[in-house]
Amino acid sequence: MQSKTRIFDQPQPLVERMIMNVEKVIVGKRETIEKAFVAMLSGGHLLLEDVPGVGKTMLVRALARTIGCEFKRIQCTPDLLPSDVTGVSVYNAKSGEFEFRPGPLMTPIVLADECNRTSPKTQAAFLEAMEEKRVTIDGVGYELPKPFLLLATQNPADYEGTYALPEAQMDRFLMKLTLGYPTPEQEIQMLDRLQDRQPLEHLKPVIVQDEFVQLQKEAAMVHVDETLKEFIVRVALATRQHPDLYLGVSPRASYALLRASQSAAYMRGRSYVVPDDIKDLLLPVWTHRLMLTSEARITGKSPEAILSGLLASVQTPVLRYASSK
Repeated sequence: MQSKTRIFDQPQPLVERMIMNVEKVIVGKRETIEKAFVAMLSGGHLLLEDVPGVGKTMLVRALARTIGCEFKRIQCTPDLLPSDVTGVSVYNAKSGEFEFRPGPLMTPIVLADECNRTSPKTQAAFLEAMEEKRVTIDGVGYELPKPFLLLATQNPADYEGTYALPEAQMDRFLMKLTLGYPTPEQEIQMLDRLQDRQPLEHLKPVIVQDEFVQLQKEAAMVHVDETLKEFIVRVALATRQHPDLYLGVSPRASYALLRASQSAAYMRGRSYVVPDDIKDLLLPVWTHRLMLTSEARITGKSPEAILSGLLASVQTPVLRYASSK
């Protein structure tokens, strides 16, 4: 970073370089990559849900290499223990004291691969780290590094050997994304790239860890007009009152949408949020937090359709300040 006082001096070229770096590995998924960077710039955790083999793990690895952070992978299995994730205190016979041996969760970027294949007890070990950016072992608290980003993958819930993630954990993921299958042309391009070498092995960082933390701070300074905050709250309130929803979005979800819209505006080179920033991110930030009533599920309704309807029913604010603000 050239200067610690730099604010909003068109960060698009740097962001574009980061996106293009990931596109060297992931073909034809620019929108997903952009939203992943929105989540990471917001300091939020990301959940990727899709069928096996579409590149979820590879995307996470490419994101980690691009921002030059230390990266560790947790392969979530049914026999994984909470101490395997957070770390454990071990008695040292020479010193006569217990020593803490950190687990993979004490890393700037953590990949929790197939996170819904591990037991609910182990899934609960992630909760404190995801919300408070710290872990408590044997009554002692340990701060996590900055940034701390949990990038998790999961297979669809109806796949064999999966556990449903608890609502409290789902609410701690800022965004949930899917990759989907590539088009035939994109799949051919992928085969061409993989035929001679693995692109991930040759991927170089675009920025380093301290620079990315600075980008996060700058994104958090993007201005959000009061009318836009009121807009977010009105839509959130509508989810809590909707007859087809057993559980609407929480205040944490409102804040997550605010932070994501700031990061999206920052990536687009603006020092202020516009309504489209919020509307573009409403579904990926809120859909996974909603719970349908039994009647709504039986009749085939979806959280996406409900949110889209609510968004259309709530009047979009018109900003009064000039675009040069």
